[in-house]
Amino acid sequence: MTSSLLSLLQADGRRLSVQQQGEQLHIDFEGRFLGSLMVATGTERARLVLQPCEVAQVKELTLAALHAAFLVHPVREIALSVPGQAQVGILLREGVVVHAQADDALICPQHLFRQHPQSWLAYPPSSQYPLQYRLSNGKRHPQRAPRQSGTVYRRYVPEIEATISLRTLDPQHDLEVFSHWQNDPRVAAFWEMTGSQQEHREYLDTLLADPKVHPLIGCFDDEPFGYFEAYWAREDRIAPYYDVDDYDRGIHMLVGEQRFRGAHRIGAWLPALAHFLFLDDARTQRVVAEPRADNAKMIDYLQRTGFYREKEFDFPHKRAAMMILPREVFFADAPNHGV
Repeated sequence: MTSSLLSLLQADGRRLSVQQQGEQLHIDFEGRFLGSLMVATGTERARLVLQPCEVAQVKELTLAALHAAFLVHPVREIALSVPGQAQVGILLREGVVVHAQADDALICPQHLFRQHPQSWLAYPPSSQYPLQYRLSNGKRHPQRAPRQSGTVYRRYVPEIEATISLRTLDPQHDLEVFSHWQNDPRVAAFWEMTGSQQEHREYLDTLLADPKVHPLIGCFDDEPFGYFEAYWAREDRIAPYYDVDDYDRGIHMLVGEQRFRGAHRIGAWLPALAHFLFLDDARTQRVVAEPRADNAKMIDYLQRTGFYREKEFDFPHKRAAMMILPREVFFADAPNHGV
């Protein structure tokens, strides 16, 4: 007897599906059978038996199979059977699998898998962009890769049975909702950016002309719910307030739609936002935020995601809490953030 357990689109638009066939789960990618998944009751390890494939395809297809496997069974690690020594060599060299210390089996821990961008990013990561330095307003920093347009990140969240996506803000399509959100008294209490659509258009045009900022619209099942500004901290006004690194990223956040508020929603989009920033450039070791020091709810949500409160400090416009999320902490806590 066959039944469908999962069918979803990855960020690159290709479909991944899982079907129950007897006691095994069969994984398909764009209609191609990738392998079978078996889970032993009461264990934290599942076993994935991969189908033979060409060396050139083994990383891509293995990551797709692992994506499906971790979604269906969010265990801490998956043991793999991989046909072909050359294929095994590629997966070891690319960091898709490692040898288990106990029995030397090939395994993929969840925290390792989540650092591979294929399943969530819609484009190659900017860490491939060459290192070169430039000066902006007297600050020396790496040249930043051009931002991508359209959807940049997509992830299915089983806990809320919804897909969260991030796309680069487009004033032609997003100005009206952005202006509506900024004029909401609840948002204005923290952002202090009430104004006309023309004033908001000028603000967004300025942001889009600034290579240090990536304005993003967050969506649940492609319905906009919030606005985020991801920025490179080295070039930002926050840089003098802590020991900033060249690839630290910072975030400003707002949820504009009332029906998408709540702890369970924040528990989906906040880790997804951090995940996107860590995947976008593998050189990013920290994500930072500077909420108002009296914004206890936001600080609590940040701490649940792995941020720690380093200190309080005075911006010209507010008393702020310096919140820092280390890359190692975020990925080591993978079971709490899902795939």
